[in-house]
Amino acid sequence: MQNDEGGGASASGGMRPGDADIPLRLATFDQYRGLLFSIAYRMLGSVADAEDMLQETFIRRQQASNDEIRSPRAFLITIISRLCINHLQSARVQREEYVGQWLPEPLVTEPANDPLGIIRVDESLSMAFLVLLERLTPVERAVFLLREVFEYEYIEIAGIVGQSATNCRQILRRARQYVSAMRPRFKASTQEQNDLLGRFRQATAIGDMDGLLALLARDVVLYADGGSKAIAVPNQIHGADKVARAILIGLKKLVPQNRVSRLAQINGKPGIVSYLAGSHFQSSRSMRATGASRGFTS
Repeated sequence: MQNDEGGGASASGGMRPGDADIPLRLATFDQYRGLLFSIAYRMLGSVADAEDMLQETFIRRQQASNDEIRSPRAFLITIISRLCINHLQSARVQREEYVGQWLPEPLVTEPANDPLGIIRVDESLSMAFLVLLERLTPVERAVFLLREVFEYEYIEIAGIVGQSATNCRQILRRARQYVSAMRPRFKASTQEQNDLLGRFRQATAIGDMDGLLALLARDVVLYADGGSKAIAVPNQIHGADKVARAILIGLKKLVPQNRVSRLAQINGKPGIVSYLAGSHFQSSRSMRATGASRGFTS
């Protein structure tokens, strides 16, 4: 049996030899879809880009011969990881030219938004963690995620990223050192995060400057990203007083007052999603605790 697997009908109107295993290929791809999306989204920080990588991975699987694939899982992960690395290498220049702060695209992680349960939710999905990953090179990011989050062996990672196992160990060591140095030492409980968000929502709703200041760490930094579509603060804002004023003024002057907001899980953390005329209008807001005290970052 030949391995001509492009699919579709032949010139004579009959089925090509590879058409018979298309359903099996589809089932195999669907089996690993969640894993592939989890890798791509963490690599790229964009739902749309991750879905594009999934589509391209599927096309390349369809074009590949069964004879060159020992493990469909390893093949698919290798393809999508390399596609993400290539995309990041080209996107890095675009992001350097991006006006304002570039932030990962928020992902609502609730059962209603993920009925098939394909999104793997853990600390590595948080906005804070994804922002940290932005400081790593594309290869560092791939090695770090594949080893630390998805628990691949060095020999497997070496084949995926085209490096030796020894080099992968060195790459991981550098990435670990950076991420460890930047991670907050204090981790808030889910209850503390929910409490902070509730108080933040109440303070911003009534314009309570003192109440908002009580939630912010002194060295809080405000990041905003409108995705080139919405108005956003182009530069970071530092310090509790300046951040509080920017939030309250921004909500009053820039955000439609007829929006409807609700609490939601965003990237696995408590956040707020706003709607205007029934459609998603704007950002998410998420939080974390830093140092020895609680703080709110946006």
